[in-house]
Amino acid sequence: MELLQSVFDSVSGVSSYVLVAVLIPTGLYFTIRTGAVQVRLLPEMFRTLTEPGGRDSEGNRNISPFRAFSISAASRVGTANIAGVALAISLGGPGAMFWMWLTAIVGGATAFAESALGQLYKLKDGPNFRGGPAYYIRHGLNMKWLGLVFAVIVAITYGIVFNSVQSNSIVDAVGASFGVESSDGVFAAVAGAIIAVAAFAIFAGGAKRISNISAYLVPIMAGLYLIVGIIVVVMNIGAVPSMIATIVTDAFSMDSIAGGTLGSIMLIGVQRGLFSNEAGIGSVPNAAATASASHPAKQGFVQALGVYFDTILVCSITAFIILLSNPEYGSSAEGIQLTQTALSGQLGQWAIHFLTLAIFLFAFSSILGNYYYGEANIEHLTTNRVALRVYQVIVMVSVFIGAIAALDLVWTAADIFMAIMALINLFALLMLSPLVFSLLKNYQKQRKAGFEPVFRRGDLPTFKRINTEVDAWDGTDEVTTTKFWHDRGKKVRPDDE
Repeated sequence: MELLQSVFDSVSGVSSYVLVAVLIPTGLYFTIRTGAVQVRLLPEMFRTLTEPGGRDSEGNRNISPFRAFSISAASRVGTANIAGVALAISLGGPGAMFWMWLTAIVGGATAFAESALGQLYKLKDGPNFRGGPAYYIRHGLNMKWLGLVFAVIVAITYGIVFNSVQSNSIVDAVGASFGVESSDGVFAAVAGAIIAVAAFAIFAGGAKRISNISAYLVPIMAGLYLIVGIIVVVMNIGAVPSMIATIVTDAFSMDSIAGGTLGSIMLIGVQRGLFSNEAGIGSVPNAAATASASHPAKQGFVQALGVYFDTILVCSITAFIILLSNPEYGSSAEGIQLTQTALSGQLGQWAIHFLTLAIFLFAFSSILGNYYYGEANIEHLTTNRVALRVYQVIVMVSVFIGAIAALDLVWTAADIFMAIMALINLFALLMLSPLVFSLLKNYQKQRKAGFEPVFRRGDLPTFKRINTEVDAWDGTDEVTTTKFWHDRGKKVRPDDE
């Protein structure tokens, strides 16, 4: 087992370097070709986030862009935002945070591209929609086998493996907060059973229930954490300018405060940024596809904003809490303990229990978001409802097992699978990039003419001719969408334009 762990660790290390080497250039490519859409159209991101979901042609209420955003945020914002940022700072010093910010900005363009494609190639699933990379690989590239491979990897990695790790984090955090050893099997089993059953009760309700819960849970968990972080910043407001200056100067220092070289600081910051906001990994488009949007570009904007929400807001708050507490760098790799020490030093011992609550909310919401990614890909493999129910049970059992067992080997394997998943997704994004640019151009043209953008299949002749199986843009819901905007006083372009 030790030999296998050693082999997996070596492969995981190599895959991390490869992933960074591919993700950053891809993000730069989409940034340049879209005219820095993730910066230039930031106001449009906030505008589309608040768009109501409306109803389909049969009167069913759709999942709104905000609720789709909540599903992706539920998965994105997890324990990595607390422990991962602390680890990056302890190993790379304050400068690692600068490279996390830069990675988020560059990754916003990739997030726009993959989420717009997720919307474009979504399929109807009763009153809802489903989609993701497996769908645009199959229907956009006409590579069914590769779509199936991608779907299997996502279903296993996110739905099963990552969820077992999240439940393990919850049990460890709760146990530490109440003085219970993580080796206490009875406590772990009881806590694991409660988490697993609660998660299953939400899984069973499908995408609508997951989005409903996430729409409440995500703002609450993020809001509480941001408030506490802001309190720490205000308490130390005089030190904030020097802290920001330290982050920037250390990012370009040849010998950082933590003792690392410029290259190592960059690598640590970029890795943590990529793995935190998930831009380009291929997970978020599964959530983006659930939304009822009048134009695919709208979910591209919403999910690009999600990258900023994850890294620029939540990760930054963790970094500020730590850096304003004058931590020691480079002595050892520290995760959650560094954040706990910093927060309790600022606000008192009660802050440790608050952080436990934050970890619980972050990790449990990640279980929901991760599960949905798996569900969307199981439905790509088969529409059999029994198979989906079996998958839900498997995920529930995995959540329970994760609470009572250490899964280091499985976690390392998941890192490798995630790298493979990202490489497949980035290949598809680059191949389908002309569609992304055409969608953005179509959207901007309508906005410039004063219309509320509505996508019609004929807007992209290639898409219209080839993708006959993609039924989300067949025109039946288009009439309802047009009426929806007319009722709200918005102009929609005539059918003949």
